[in-house]
Amino acid sequence: MSLGLHEWKQLKPWFGKEYVDFLDQRKQAKIQLIQHPSRSNVDNLNNVRRNASRHFRNKKKAYLKAKIEELEIKSKGQQCQGFV
Repeated sequence: MSLGLHEWKQLKPWFGKEYVDFLDQRKQAKIQLIQHPSRSNVDNLNNVRRNASRHFRNKKKAYLKAKIEELEIKSKGQQCQGFV
């Protein structure tokens, strides 16, 4: 292991441009709160976090549901090679 070199993890299939947009929104809300601490900025950050988490959770759930259905179809068709 050496400093400065980092091997990137494989991106998750549900990771897309929407994911990056939500992360940017969350980052901007956090910066705004740090620069101007107020109750409205706290509420804004909490709302952005909640919406982002909900979106990520739903996307992951939909992906996993589709993957399970795909595996069930393959197992019914005796296409066991798709499991590897």
